[in-house]
Amino acid sequence: MEIEGFSFGEITIDGVRWERDVVIDRGAVRKRKKKPSRRYRERFGHTPLSVDEAIPWACKRLVVGTGAHGALPVMDDVKREAKRRNVELVTAPTAQAIEALHKHPKRTNAILHVTC
Repeated sequence: MEIEGFSFGEITIDGVRWERDVVIDRGAVRKRKKKPSRRYRERFGHTPLSVDEAIPWACKRLVVGTGAHGALPVMDDVKREAKRRNVELVTAPTAQAIEALHKHPKRTNAILHVTC
C-alpha cells in the first residue's frame, strides 16, 4: 500500500484517488463511515472520531490523520479504548500522519481525514 499524494479534499493511495476520509486496515483501504459519530457533531462543531465507528483496532499502532489543518476531533473514548487495547494512538494533521505511517508501516492501521 502506497500513499502517493495528499492535498486538501483528496488522497491518492495505490493509484486510486479518494475524495473522502479513508480507513487503512492491514493494507486494505476503504471509505470511513462516519455516520455513527454524527450524533456528536453539535458538541464538537465537526463530526469527531468516536468508538461508535468501525475503527481498525487489529494493530499495534493506530495513526489518525486529523485533517489538513488538524481540525478532526478525536473523542476521549477513542483514546481510552486504544489504551485498553494496548494500541499506540498517534494523532497528527494528515500530512504528518502520512509521514508517521510511512516511517512505521508494520502493524499500523490508519484513519485519514482529508479536509479541515
